[in-house]
Amino acid sequence: MNLIITCPRHFEEEASEEVKRILIELGDQEPKIIISNMPGILTGITSLNPIEAIEKIREKILDEPWSIRYCLRIIPIQGVCKTNIKEIEDEILKKIGVIKSEDSYRITIEKRNSKVSSDEIISKIAKNISNKVSLDSPDWVILIEIIGDEAGVSVIRNNNILSVEKTKRSLSD
Repeated sequence: MNLIITCPRHFEEEASEEVKRILIELGDQEPKIIISNMPGILTGITSLNPIEAIEKIREKILDEPWSIRYCLRIIPIQGVCKTNIKEIEDEILKKIGVIKSEDSYRITIEKRNSKVSSDEIISKIAKNISNKVSLDSPDWVILIEIIGDEAGVSVIRNNNILSVEKTKRSLSD
């Protein structure tokens, strides 16, 4: 998986078709969207760079706000591992090289169907990073998305997660 998509409960099929259609428009010939066993959660595999795809989807919303009706958020995933603290830590350590010494960061964990300790994950990762923490406006977000026994991780800019609602709201500002 390199995308996580959220949608309202009971609209998973519609959201799946919507994301598939958009990814095909963007040039992915065979995107795969999987409806998880959790309401409102889908995962996607695209041949496109997930961060660039999300930026193009954001542009599409700004140009044609009606074109996306079922997706709530689209989250880029840069690496996948088992939901195991050591594996998550190892996967993050491969990705944190983009964070410069003067940059701030925040660790964000979203857990679904998992009892793994968020505090333990945060302390294991934070001990490897000497940078300043900024919870309100970090330069980088270390994102850990746990879906059952699988974890998706990313080290991204704060605006790399697409909130469809916020993007549409920005049109009326």
